[in-house]
Amino acid sequence: MHGIRPGRSAVRVDRAVRPRRALRCRLLVHALLLALVCTTLSGCGYTLAGRGSFLPDYIETVAIPMFGNNTAVFEVEQLLTQEVRTAFISRGSYRVQTEETGADATLSGTITDIRIAPASFSADQQASRYVFTLRASIEFRDLTTDEIVWDDPQMVFSDEYEVASGTGDIASVSTFFGQQANTVERLAVDFATTVVSSILEAF
Repeated sequence: MHGIRPGRSAVRVDRAVRPRRALRCRLLVHALLLALVCTTLSGCGYTLAGRGSFLPDYIETVAIPMFGNNTAVFEVEQLLTQEVRTAFISRGSYRVQTEETGADATLSGTITDIRIAPASFSADQQASRYVFTLRASIEFRDLTTDEIVWDDPQMVFSDEYEVASGTGDIASVSTFFGQQANTVERLAVDFATTVVSSILEAF
């Protein structure tokens, strides 16, 4: 009878050890998987922190000259170019300048068309929201390799914006820009965010 006790004790110890061993195995597997994922992401050029883009590390200074403007909207290129510069700076530790000399890459663009159209109407049949559509040609060139690393010759940016009360009779894009200062400012920011995200996230 006394010989049974050690056996029972051994069984109890074995049952207590097994869960701990299983837990250690699971933790080891998770650690190996995490290391594999990190190695894979690093090898593909992805970054988890820092600049927040997939551009090569040697691109530190980006030239963004004034956009071209093939539309009849006066000075729209100045507003959009400035917002694109601001958006690019906000996405990482990049230096932005206007001239290509001394830059590692250049972002150039031309605004080719701007249109507005009523999207919804108020009770008195005045337009309360407009669809704003902008077409542009955008190019991002690596000046070190002299290669175009991203471009869109027919980029289309479109969004809806509310108009101020009492100005629902806007008949032209120029009038829209002249009367809707706050809306135009939001529009420029949205356009710039779209351009910069397209370049950095699609690289």
